[in-house]
This record gives sequence, structure tokens and C-alpha cells, in this order.
Amino acid sequence: MIGIGYDVHRFAEGRPLILGGVEIPHSHGLDGHSDADVLCHAIADAVLGAMGKADIGHYFPPGDPACKGISSLKILAKCRELLTEENLSLLNIDSTLIAEAPKVLPHREAMQKNIGAALGIPPQRVGIKATTNETMGFVGRKEGIAAMAVAMVAPHPNK
Repeated sequence: MIGIGYDVHRFAEGRPLILGGVEIPHSHGLDGHSDADVLCHAIADAVLGAMGKADIGHYFPPGDPACKGISSLKILAKCRELLTEENLSLLNIDSTLIAEAPKVLPHREAMQKNIGAALGIPPQRVGIKATTNETMGFVGRKEGIAAMAVAMVAPHPNK
């Protein structure tokens, strides 16, 4: 079973930029109720979609005070719990960050480790790529970052 996820957050001053659970040096962070980790959010929606579940807003409502500032790695850990409950295994993730800046690939391995640990899969099964929007649209104007992801899940082989 395959799921797709997409997320976008605008830049905001005075916030750290968190992508894949890694704080990346940049002049702006991303605006959001949680840590606004656009990469983890897209991956979470892909995993949830592959299971036929509702999106992350169902499990972590944006207005819920308990979700304020939450690490998006906790959102991925919840996805892992749901996979276990459904007797499903996450086979792999493939994702793309879309941003003009900053450069994120120097942080790729750390992001893979964080995401893999949260989801319970080896880091080499977490694909992370990055591209620009060729200066077009809100991403091209450096107003925010977008992310896309796909996830493949299958029945757990031991169940």
C-alpha cells in the first residue's frame, strides 16, 4: 500500500528551522503550531495515507494546546504506533524538500537517522532529496518551504 504526503510552511522570524528533526542554521524558521517540520509532516501524511488513516491534523489538531511546539518526530512515532496496531510494516519513505535556501543536503544523514529512528526503519530506507522551485512561486520568492513524500507499507511478515 502506498501513501502520499504534502506539506508547506511559511518562514517566520524568531523560530529555529527544524527539518527532519535537525536544527538547520538559517535566518528564519518555519511558522506552525508544532515545530513546523515540513519534512516530517509530509512523511507522516504519507504513512497515514498508506494505512488509509486521516491526516496528521486528526491526530495532532493545530489548535490543541498539548501540540504546541511538539517535536514532529513525536508525530512520526505516533505513526509508528499506528502501524504496529494495524500489523503493518513500513517498507520505505521517499521525500523531496522544495526550497531556495538553505542548503539541506549537508544535513541529510542526520535527518535520515532521526526519521528512521522515529519510524522504526533503517536510515537507508528514508530517501531525502532537495530541489529548488527555480525562483517561481512562494518557494521561489523564499517565503517558505514545501515537502512531498511517499510511503510504502505492507502487512507485517510475522503476523
